[in-house]
Amino acid sequence: MLVVMKKDASEADVARVCRAVSEMGLMPHPIPGQTRVAIGITGNLTPVDPQRLAMLPGVVDIIRVTKPYKLTSREMQPEDTVVRVNGVEIGGEGITVIAGPCSVESADQTIDTARIVKELGADMLRGGAYKPRSSPYSFQGLGPPGLKILERARRETNLPVVSEVMDVESFDLVEASVDVIQIGARNMQNYSLLRRAGRSPKPVLLKRGMSATLEEFLLAAEYIMAEGNRQVVLCERGIRAFSDYSRYTLDISIVPQIKKMSHLPIIVDPSHAVGRRDLVIPMARAAIAAGADGVIVEVHPNPACALSDGPQALTPPMFAELMDDLRTIAHAVRRGEKVAT
Repeated sequence: MLVVMKKDASEADVARVCRAVSEMGLMPHPIPGQTRVAIGITGNLTPVDPQRLAMLPGVVDIIRVTKPYKLTSREMQPEDTVVRVNGVEIGGEGITVIAGPCSVESADQTIDTARIVKELGADMLRGGAYKPRSSPYSFQGLGPPGLKILERARRETNLPVVSEVMDVESFDLVEASVDVIQIGARNMQNYSLLRRAGRSPKPVLLKRGMSATLEEFLLAAEYIMAEGNRQVVLCERGIRAFSDYSRYTLDISIVPQIKKMSHLPIIVDPSHAVGRRDLVIPMARAAIAAGADGVIVEVHPNPACALSDGPQALTPPMFAELMDDLRTIAHAVRRGEKVAT
């Protein structure tokens, strides 16, 4: 349910409605808009009688939200959410490029890559201090030392850092070191982790599970938002299908559909989707053309020596080519003259 306030409703009017919702045993979620405030209501297992709220001062309308996901729905919030990270906007007028190595292997490798992608126009740095791997014998990341390297890379380049958290136990450590907390595809339905992310003051980049439906994807984001964190960025990274030439099938069509159904920004990860560097640039182009708010790609100064996912990492010259292409496409689809915001 959504309570729409009058344009001239006071802070006291909004507080009164929130108090009434709480007294009903439900949870109020004030949503400031450009011209008025709306208050989303969650927590009801049965229909709510709207009359008690409709009579309160400042209330102009009450709208029933029909989707199982509430806070992520455009019914609840028609205006696009823009997530801001240290001066970088995700979901704003332009597009956002997040780039860096799959995993933090060493200080030299990570900081050199950070400097390269910064010079070529990236907005944010990605890098895994913790790496979920299918094989227990594969490189699992450096852990806490890797986080320290990412902190140093941020100091030297001024790029905000995106890194993955694996579990609730390590959440505090990752949260203290990064600017955006990534929840990977394997953890999209790890509900205790989603709830912990919902209590974080840091933005969350939520990747779609490899077998998740669109509704399941939005409901996973709902877990985060229901705990109070509205700074959620969705990420399409490919799904299991019948492809025998790429790692996953990149579901580009979900981008315009999410734009229709949700106010949250969505970016695309072509690197993990295709697993081949020769396909990353075409898929990144397609993502921006389809309306994505940005891309997250892997870049490594020497992919042949990478400890994880070397075959999908772009070389620096390839990343330069990608940035040139994205600037052209962003302008063509009216996302601004520049890639960086």
